[in-house]
Order: sequence, then structure tokens, then C-alpha cells
Amino acid sequence: MTPSAHATAMDNESPIRVGFVGLGSYGRLLARDVRGAADAELVGIADVDPETVAEVGQALDVSPESQYTDFAELLDGEALDAVVVATPNGLHHDQITTALDRGLAVYCEKPLATTAADAHDLLRRGDAATETVMIGYQRHTNPAYDLARDRWALGDREPTFVTGEITHDWRSYYETMENWRMDPELSGGGHLLNVGTHVIDAILWTTGLTPTAVTAHVDFHDDEEVFDKQTAMIVEFEEGAIATISDTGVVARTREHVHIWDGEGAVYLEGREWGQRTGRVIDSKGTEHDPHHGGGQSTMAAFVEAIKTGEEPPATVHDGFRATIVTLAAYESGRRGGERVELSELYPEIDRKLLAPR
Repeated sequence: MTPSAHATAMDNESPIRVGFVGLGSYGRLLARDVRGAADAELVGIADVDPETVAEVGQALDVSPESQYTDFAELLDGEALDAVVVATPNGLHHDQITTALDRGLAVYCEKPLATTAADAHDLLRRGDAATETVMIGYQRHTNPAYDLARDRWALGDREPTFVTGEITHDWRSYYETMENWRMDPELSGGGHLLNVGTHVIDAILWTTGLTPTAVTAHVDFHDDEEVFDKQTAMIVEFEEGAIATISDTGVVARTREHVHIWDGEGAVYLEGREWGQRTGRVIDSKGTEHDPHHGGGQSTMAAFVEAIKTGEEPPATVHDGFRATIVTLAAYESGRRGGERVELSELYPEIDRKLLAPR
């Protein structure tokens, strides 16, 4: 994205006027971050549950006149510069396009979309937009992940071997099937699409590799093979590296790692629960060096800064597109009994160049 007239107009002392849709548990955290971000003003909120809207509105001091149960009414009723979309996955495509059609900057929680066609459409729209479009991949604002990205995606070294894993407890969702995440229209998939996407994206973003094929064993919860519980997958890259990625939603604790090796050593990225991630460097002699701790900018602060400056946001619609395509290919491989699938054959309408880093 190049600096836009809209972004340039925002490069002044006026705060960015933000509307917010989707007030679930994580949405509430993001809404608080909007309130806490410099140069931003939370002017309106929306959610389908009126009790949630009233509760969050009171907690965040949003006037009753600026509380809505309909996204379109929020857009009609408030003077906005940007919207934050933290709704269920299946709503992302329509809400992003609606906001872009109104000339608004957009921050959307991951995943970008639930189908390859919608992800491709949003990529085209995002590339054509003059407004900022940012996807909610928090690792893009974490200094530990910057350490790896500087070494490979932005550097001159070639990754050779990559592993990634994330564990998380979704057992109650599978037992009751009552949460929106268990609604195929709203969720679009199971744990891999909703949570494992963080690791898939982190590997693509830090390495700068171009995925070409996926082989996956997927443990589906339902006969329709929509809601995965656990996945073990291999991603092949044009540059010659391979990545093994494991994801599960049926264990008791959240743990995460991304380990990347090249001919001169490795970077180990680690995380516990949903706290900050850290990174350790292993040199060519096998010596492990002190960790690079997490921290860095909040995603909301980064979003506002990107609007103000007109610069590319840390996590782009292209990042969201690549992670979505690899995830959906893993599902298709799993439904085919672990068959290796070439991305170019599975999605012939998608130019291979769109899967390469930018």
C-alpha cells in the first residue's frame, strides 16, 4: 500500500475516530487498547448482543447514543476514520468490504476469511485500497519475531528447517458445540483456522518463504469434516525448505514455538499462554544466547500509526491471504486422507506470485 490521501489527511493533531464491531472476550481487550492508544478515539461500538454493548459501553465510557447492535447503523450513525472488526470469521469479508467501500481504514482480526475465494477478493480489494488494512497477527509487533524476520525475510540467509507448534484448550467447545466457533457459517473451520493460523503466519512472515505444497493429517471432530481438533502438517517451499507444523485444541495448556534453522544456527521463538513471546539465538557452534524478550507496540497503536503515516501496517492483507490459503490447503489435504496437495493445482485461479512474500 502506498501512502494515501486519506492517510495523509489524518497526519495531523486530530485523533483517529474508530468504530468497533464485535465485543467478545478478545474484542473487549482490543477496544480497551483503542481507548488507550495515543491519537485514537473510540467513538462507537457495535455487537449483536445488546447487553454486551451496554456493558462494554459503560466500561469504556461510550455514550448510549453511540452504542449499536447493527454494523451498518454504526457506520451510518458515526463520523469515522477507521473500524476494528473483531467479529466471527464468517463475517469478515462482508464487513471489511463494506468499510472499504465507505473509505474507512480497517483492522480485522485473523483469519482474513474462511474461503479461498473470499481471501482472494479481499487481497484484490486491499491492494486497490488507499486506506490502511491491517490483520490481527500480534506477532508482527513483537521484537522477538522481528529478530527472526530481520535474519531471513529481510536478510540474506536461507532457512533450511522449520518447526512450529501451538497447543490450546478448546475441549469445552467440542463437548457442547454451542459456541459460535462451532457454527460452520460463522467459524469456517476449527482450531487450525482460528488459532493455529498464528503459527502458520509467523513462519511465512519471518522466513520470507513461498509455500508450494501441503500435506496434512487432520483429526476432525464432526462427520462433515469442518471442525478440526488436531492437525499435523508439512509445508513445502519453493526455496527448498520444509516446515512441520502441529496444532491441537484438546490439551490443557497453551504453549507455542517456532524454531527456524539455517546453515549458521537458529532462532527459537517461544511462548506460554497468551503472554509475550521471547526469542533465543543459537549460533553455528550450538551455543544458545540470551533471549530477546517480547513487548513492543500494541496492534492498535501500530494500526493508528499506519493510518497517520500512510506507511504499510505490520500485518498486511497479503499476510492474511497467504496464511489463509495454506490453512485451507491443509484442510483439503486432511479431507483427502493426508494426500499431498499442490497449491497451484488446488487454487489454479490464484497467481503463484501472490503466495510469494512482498
